[in-house]
Amino acid sequence: MDKGYASKPGEPVVTGMPRSDAGPGQGPPSTFEQVVINDLIPAVDQRYRTLTDRNHRAMAGLSMGGGQTFEIVLHNLDKFAWVGGFSGVPGGNGGPVIDVKTAFHGVLADAAAFNKRMKLVWIGTGSMEPERMMQGMKNFREAIAAAGIRFKFYESPGTSHEWLTWRRDLHEFAPLLFKD
Repeated sequence: MDKGYASKPGEPVVTGMPRSDAGPGQGPPSTFEQVVINDLIPAVDQRYRTLTDRNHRAMAGLSMGGGQTFEIVLHNLDKFAWVGGFSGVPGGNGGPVIDVKTAFHGVLADAAAFNKRMKLVWIGTGSMEPERMMQGMKNFREAIAAAGIRFKFYESPGTSHEWLTWRRDLHEFAPLLFKD
């Protein structure tokens, strides 16, 4: 994973932010997504005593990992019921605004069905994040709110794209997990 971007053996190494011309949530699954779904989850389930149904699986990530987390979870609702992004959402780095009707194979298009399936969609940010990131996260929140998607939002006062923001995010996010 050179610079956080996975490449399959024999493929060119990705050295910059991979972009899909289709926009956030509309491209094919990334190599990283395939590794998480096909390799990491089965390895964890094999080695640890886990509850393997979607209602007992959550994923969260920070910064670029937050955007990747949303991409993975929203492409795989059969495996996850809880998602959190700490300073990161799809298109959250000032990229294109998400199209809720088509992104992620249309899972956001029917808000009632989506809200019934997802236990928690959580977005956290620092109040002093870089402007392009703040705008990207705001665009994502506004798009899903307008579509009727339920989510929780937390803004860490006086922090930027930094460890204290993410510590506060985790402090707010973790107690909400696995409660029906």
